[in-house]
Amino acid sequence: MDLLALRYFQTVARLENMTKAAEMLQISQPALSKVIGKLEKELKIRLFDRTGKYIRLNEYGKRFLAKVDIALQTLEDGKMELLDMAERPTGSVVFFIQVGSYLFPDMITCFRQQHPEVQFKILQHDQDISAAYPAFDLCISSSPFQIPGTESIPLLTEEIMLAVPSDHRLADRESIRLSELSEDGFISLKPGKQLRETTDSLCHAAGFTPRMIYECDEPSMVRSLVRSGLGVSFFPSVTWGGSQGSSVVLISIEEPVCTRTIEISWYTNRYMTNAAKKFREFVQNYYKQFGDYTKIR
Repeated sequence: MDLLALRYFQTVARLENMTKAAEMLQISQPALSKVIGKLEKELKIRLFDRTGKYIRLNEYGKRFLAKVDIALQTLEDGKMELLDMAERPTGSVVFFIQVGSYLFPDMITCFRQQHPEVQFKILQHDQDISAAYPAFDLCISSSPFQIPGTESIPLLTEEIMLAVPSDHRLADRESIRLSELSEDGFISLKPGKQLRETTDSLCHAAGFTPRMIYECDEPSMVRSLVRSGLGVSFFPSVTWGGSQGSSVVLISIEEPVCTRTIEISWYTNRYMTNAAKKFREFVQNYYKQFGDYTKIR
């Protein structure tokens, strides 16, 4: 049993598709099948159930995958720790973003001005919260979202405002009750996005189900559609930016209280490189400049 075979098994187990796994690993499918067959022969246990062209990880395979994940991650952690000890850091941070924010480019640019040797791999996750999560050093998300095995600290609690076209009937108001929008058409991110889950819950608390007229993948598209006068939208006051120009008005929501807390998370059972530690500290300080909505109120 060698490390390469374990890495091949890990990929096949996660994809449950030999063809896709072979493409990802850049080897031929027959060669990959031979490696998996040899591993099963060595273990004297079938790890996959096979039906024609399809394979499915069985209970034995699931148990083995859990151990393989731990073993390979432990070896990777050991490598990173040795490089840090030798003062030859990898200079790479895997940054998992679960909330959209126009702040991230500036934040990373400011950090790299101080630490130009550090590189970033940015991951974005559009699947629902029941899906598997990628390996990362640090994750930015909004509570109460929580990835198993991680620890989190809050960075900022921001107000979620209502963005309306400048000719909207409520555009001259400083604040509104959310229930006043029960008949309006909303523009929102697609289901599965953290902000969408939060704002749907707020509407339900106000006694109605929002009528969605446009659903988008990116915050920038939501903002553009509101600027075009096509509907109203929820608007996180800090992470989505400030003024949207004269064509859009931002209004506070007085009932229910509409806020969300942005957090930074990391795995507690994995080694954190010096580069990741420096970036985590930098992110905490970076967000302090925006204050905290709960304290302001």
